[in-house]
Amino acid sequence: MRLAIPRETLPGENRVPIIPDIAKKLCRLGADVDVESGMGDSAGFSDQDYIDAGASIVTDRAALFGSADVLLRIHKPSHDEIALMKPGCIHISFLDPFNEHDLVTALKERGVTAISMEMIPRTTRSQKMDALSSQANLAGYVMVMKAASYLPRILPMMMTPAGTLKPANVFVIGAGVAGLQAIATAKRLGAKVTAFDTRPVVAEQVQSLGAKFLEIDLGETGETAGGYAKELTPEQVEMQRQAQKDVIAKSDVVITTAQVFGRKPPVLVTSDMIEGMATGSVIVDMAAETGGNVEGSVPGEVVNIAGVQLIGTGNWSSDVARDASQMYASNLFNLVEDNWDEEQKLFKVDFEDDILPGCIITHGGEVVHDTIKNLMAGGQ
Repeated sequence: MRLAIPRETLPGENRVPIIPDIAKKLCRLGADVDVESGMGDSAGFSDQDYIDAGASIVTDRAALFGSADVLLRIHKPSHDEIALMKPGCIHISFLDPFNEHDLVTALKERGVTAISMEMIPRTTRSQKMDALSSQANLAGYVMVMKAASYLPRILPMMMTPAGTLKPANVFVIGAGVAGLQAIATAKRLGAKVTAFDTRPVVAEQVQSLGAKFLEIDLGETGETAGGYAKELTPEQVEMQRQAQKDVIAKSDVVITTAQVFGRKPPVLVTSDMIEGMATGSVIVDMAAETGGNVEGSVPGEVVNIAGVQLIGTGNWSSDVARDASQMYASNLFNLVEDNWDEEQKLFKVDFEDDILPGCIITHGGEVVHDTIKNLMAGGQ
């Protein structure tokens, strides 16, 4: 079976899907591993590194796509790339299937088995394949470091002969994987941290990291079976905004990580809240690329609103591409290994598996994921 790893072409993307150590493991499974020339450059890996791992280097991108039995990627394919794939091949990457219906249709019509890394079920056994969590973990770290680089003061308390500097106040909205890492990173750097999440169950996790959990009574909330926060009603969102307003005004840094899987994120920080912050304060909006938690955030940019720096640059884990690539490559390998038929030396698509059916979007010329199928058919 031929496993192909093409070069990522999204501007600003420094991560790579497979690092040389993982390429070596794939070769040990018995796969023929083809890597597009220059694929690893952005993360500091040379073609020779992959050759030493047992992979072959391919310079013809179209030929790479056309000969692949399995394509391992980070980002979704273009329509032109789908046209190059042979029917029956397996494409594994982030796909954004909730929003990319035309892309899903193209994959279906081409007869490609499309596996979406966003859709890996959140179970104990699948944790090693959970790329959303691995990348969000790094994003939480990067967002704090971004904020610190824009903030015109230090995060920790410092006692000097010239006087005492108070610790910066950091407010983290959303205590999922990214939020918890942001809390932990800000605390390590000496900041005074407050956090809020709509799921009261995470209060203990926030407090275990040394942060204060902001108590807001929103009525019935909770989380989905997949571990995501449930979408709030408009009334609950407004209650959350008002309760957070005073905390935001007193914060030097606000980091928002509130995202609802497959839907537009709620706006939790409004213009009047930003205007209430001190000049020089910083807001980092993790959800800027998908609609934003902060009014006025611009995907991919840093904007100044009333003297407050609002960071919406996105693709956070790409800033630490070496580690992000290592983690994502491990996620991909664990998925491949878990479904590898050692006798036939191939990736086996088994719909009786407890993980794979939850993340397969198209197979055999059909959309096979029920949720995506219903959405595309106009269902709920």
